[in-house]
Amino acid sequence: MVTFRNNNRRNNFRRSDRNFKSNVGDKNKFGSNFSNSDNFQRKSSGRNNLNASKLHDKYNNLAREALSTGDKILSENYFQHADHFKRILNDQEEIKKARSNNLADTVEKKIELTDSLEKNDKTLADKSLS
Repeated sequence: MVTFRNNNRRNNFRRSDRNFKSNVGDKNKFGSNFSNSDNFQRKSSGRNNLNASKLHDKYNNLAREALSTGDKILSENYFQHADHFKRILNDQEEIKKARSNNLADTVEKKIELTDSLEKNDKTLADKSLS
């Protein structure tokens, strides 16, 4: 019965494979927490924004180099990339201005509140003295 020898080996392989799959405790053995749920969040989009000025300069230089070699299509592609990073820089500046304006507004409000509190304290002190 030599012809059944291969079938027996295959069955043994399948049995051991089933045992391996049945080990439920090994699922998180390597600490991977990947899920396909809707809660999946990408990394922050600001990862390239930190060096947007460098990338803007890089693509401008590449575009000029492509123009000097006569490749107008590639240079236009690089100019579009540079324009993208220029827009990112402009957005960052607007965010900084908005934050500084909000900070200045809160400081002014605190000053106004302290002034009004001091005036109220003086009027209360004057009323108590008279």
